[in-house]
Amino acid sequence: MREIAASHGAAVLGGLVTPGEKPGFGKNELAVFEPGGAQIARYQKNRTFRYTREFHHYEAGTEIALFDWAGFRICPLICYDLRFPVWARQQRKDGQPEYDLLVYVANWPERRSEAWKTLLRARAIENQCYVVGVNRIGVDGHGINHSGDSMIVGPSGEILYDCADRKELHTQTLDPVLLQETRDRFPFLRDADGFMILSDELPE
Repeated sequence: MREIAASHGAAVLGGLVTPGEKPGFGKNELAVFEPGGAQIARYQKNRTFRYTREFHHYEAGTEIALFDWAGFRICPLICYDLRFPVWARQQRKDGQPEYDLLVYVANWPERRSEAWKTLLRARAIENQCYVVGVNRIGVDGHGINHSGDSMIVGPSGEILYDCADRKELHTQTLDPVLLQETRDRFPFLRDADGFMILSDELPE
């Protein structure tokens, strides 16, 4: 990822598994690197996928990892995190929204693709932000197909790009002026409830 960031002169975000604190456990993480090779953010997946009992193999993270790049405040999240709106919920800091862009990297199967696409749009609408969802394609080792359905969604829920069943390199310009105009015209975030997450421990 460092080499790709350097060769393209861009920030690069990607997933990796690292050893956990407990013996035999791992961490499902995203790392972000700038062109100079420095790591500028690292996020550990908060929600372990109960359906496959991931909590027997992976430790859950407890912190959001915001970072700044190219004039945008960015919040990276992983796969199953998408189903939990409170974890991604935009809060106001000093009168301003916390972030401008949500990025989800996922291993989301085709048979639940409608949920994937619907939730990506919902996160954009409720947080008045851009959302990028990058998902795998192809059949995995368990015979489960992944159709991709990678998407870019605008701050009002409009689909700016979607890609299913193929690998593709895509460039999209995100407009900060449109983002601010949307927030100014429809200041929904000013009426949102303030909250604090007191515990993220879930029973097995």
